Amino acid sequence: MDKIKSWLATTPYKDYELKVASEDASFRKYYRLIQHNETLIVMDSSLERESLKPFIDVTRRLLEVNVKAPKILESNLEDGFLIIEDFGSTHYLDILDWDNFKDLYKKAIDEIIKMQEADSSNLPPYDKDFLIYEMDLMQEWYMEKLLPVTLNDKQKEVIKKTINDIADVVLTQPQNTFVHRDFHSRNIMITDDEEIGVIDYQDAMNGAITYDLVSLLKDCYIEFEREDIIELALYYRNHKGLDIDDETFIKWFDFMGMQRHIKVLGVFARLFKRDNKRGYIQDIPLVLKYVFDTAKLYEETKPLNQLFKEI
Repeated sequence: MDKIKSWLATTPYKDYELKVASEDASFRKYYRLIQHNETLIVMDSSLERESLKPFIDVTRRLLEVNVKAPKILESNLEDGFLIIEDFGSTHYLDILDWDNFKDLYKKAIDEIIKMQEADSSNLPPYDKDFLIYEMDLMQEWYMEKLLPVTLNDKQKEVIKKTINDIADVVLTQPQNTFVHRDFHSRNIMITDDEEIGVIDYQDAMNGAITYDLVSLLKDCYIEFEREDIIELALYYRNHKGLDIDDETFIKWFDFMGMQRHIKVLGVFARLFKRDNKRGYIQDIPLVLKYVFDTAKLYEETKPLNQLFKEI
């Protein structure tokens, strides 16, 4: 924190009080600057300075389409610090309940449609190689290192074929779309003026239209009934103006969800085993439930569902 204070002394915010705000799944830390009734956020990316340029670039792309991303007020790329707008401390996860979730999700879906107007050119492509690379994290970190299990050749082949089939189905839906990549209830803020504030988008890519939708509706931290989730997914389809039948669109949505959740099993296991971040281990059961509940519905993924039961 001393290095941050030394830099703040060179900015217009040198007299603000500095307090710890939060951390996230990366190695970033956040501090709150406070003076009277004004608050700002210091983003400390000193341990991953390479993430700042993408954050600044994606912020610009989002602001250009009137998505409420935090304005950047000061930057220190050399040391890895930014001062950004403060959206407060109320996340979607803090307020979602059975009475309000449809209205809140529809508001967030409208924001996804707006985000998808952002320029996605020159963002990293969410292509087949990357889809498979992400899903491969599950076998290495969840199965082999967390559980741990030793897989035989037949089991490895089931995983390989299913992952390939999932990627192929994902790629049948429209691509070349701005993808936030982590649009869920912990990364959606409610500002003091009741607007949606969007954060944690520095890993944005160019990919499939349903990725952010499934991140939102099949959230790794909260679950609602599938019947309601299908209704909301079709709300997106209708408001996006997609001319596609229900069955095909929901298959796109479900397979995108399996891709994400298979990846997340690996990511959460890696956070625990490699990075000693213990908080995410408690979220694995819900992620597993999403995989089980969806994989059993489709012929392409039933073998993977059976494998999970075996181990």
